[in-house]
Amino acid sequence: MKGKCIVWFAVVALAALWPMCASASGAPGVSAKSAVVVNADDGRVIYAKNEHERLAIASTTKIMTSLLTLEASAVNNRVITVTPDMIRVQGSSMGLRAGDRLTLYDLAVGMLMVSGNDAANTAALSVGGTMENFASMMNAKAVSLGMKDSHFVTPSGLDNSEHYSSAYDLSLLTCAALQNVQFSKIVCQKSMQIHFINPDVTNYYGNHNRLLSMYQFCTGVKTGFTQKSGRCLVSSAEKNGVRLIAVTLNDPNDWDDHKALLDYGFTQIVSRGVDDSAYRVTIPIVGGVQGTVQVAGTAGENISVGTDDQIVRRVELPQFVYAPVKRGQVLGRVCYACAGRTVAQTELVAAEDVSQAPRQKPWFCLLWDAITELFSGG
Repeated sequence: MKGKCIVWFAVVALAALWPMCASASGAPGVSAKSAVVVNADDGRVIYAKNEHERLAIASTTKIMTSLLTLEASAVNNRVITVTPDMIRVQGSSMGLRAGDRLTLYDLAVGMLMVSGNDAANTAALSVGGTMENFASMMNAKAVSLGMKDSHFVTPSGLDNSEHYSSAYDLSLLTCAALQNVQFSKIVCQKSMQIHFINPDVTNYYGNHNRLLSMYQFCTGVKTGFTQKSGRCLVSSAEKNGVRLIAVTLNDPNDWDDHKALLDYGFTQIVSRGVDDSAYRVTIPIVGGVQGTVQVAGTAGENISVGTDDQIVRRVELPQFVYAPVKRGQVLGRVCYACAGRTVAQTELVAAEDVSQAPRQKPWFCLLWDAITELFSGG
């Protein structure tokens, strides 16, 4: 595809593209010391209260620990033999004993279902070699995700003055964790079973996250509590194609607050498909058996944007293309932007084949052919 690009702009309110959802109610008041609600697809903040304050986060730490464990298990889901040092930890437990043998994946299940501190410690020592090395891995991951108000010391989240995060940082972490297929499949389950290799038994574990039963749209994620941190909760929910993440720290009324926060979030975001399949236009084609080629639009993926947002629709096509062109060949695109950020795009493709025209000989070649034919007596 060559030639200068022709760009058509159209600024439209979201309601002109899709039906407007219900009018947003006022933001809810919550009892949490810190809270945030974000769009899980792009991290856009919908609601915030002291979202960058550094606080103790208890077992929501295990979102990070389990993510690193699942990433390691995806490379090599090796069998771990539990040692006494691995389970020398207080607090919630999945009941591991020295000599037990199970996989890294199952350790992640144990820490996400029943918040097993023993599972978190065992995974940390198995993946990192030492607690210090695993903490370094946690902090490196945090930096890579843009978590600027976090520092990890323990894999379980037990109280430590140097172990903290913020509601906003936990939303960043959870956005990344939910992109891990195994993580997202685990945290939405109300119970799971784990098969131990030694002893040869299968145990069932129920999820501590009661919001899975209390809120019909809930899809995860993790609870937490210590005396220092208070009640902590990270939740995710999906409704009508919109995916949200809510985080509350030090919240004595977290179940009700999350229901209110998620309900509010769903009034602020709308999700609809982007479809340019009816779009048709023709552009010139150079060197083809015909002078133009028809261009057709295509359908795109759903986008989630605010109900009051304005969308800029930008059509990008070249002034002309060179033959040959094959049906389905991408010739341009339609971009949708909100507040200067591209939120979706569709492809503009050739709707037909256009072959290259036979090349005509230059005039001097034609003259030479005529002279040659004349003197050859042809």
